[in-house]
Amino acid sequence: MAKRLNRIDLLELDIDLRLTDLWREACEVGEWNLEVVGAFMRAAYGKGYCDALTEDSPGSLCEEHGYRVPGRRPAPAVDR
Repeated sequence: MAKRLNRIDLLELDIDLRLTDLWREACEVGEWNLEVVGAFMRAAYGKGYCDALTEDSPGSLCEEHGYRVPGRRPAPAVDR
């Protein structure tokens, strides 16, 4: 019988689909070191940040997977 995926599994799959290009590049890396890992971590973070900014409905990834959409931080006070 097939394993029923929980919401964490489904979220991981959704994120993996968004990172397909990075996964493809990772498969081509011949030698992993801290510098390469750091570059991939920054690229994944940047991709997630851009995806969040361009979502049709902000917070939809969280909502689709049953997670609470975090509130926005208040804008910092500006002295005039």
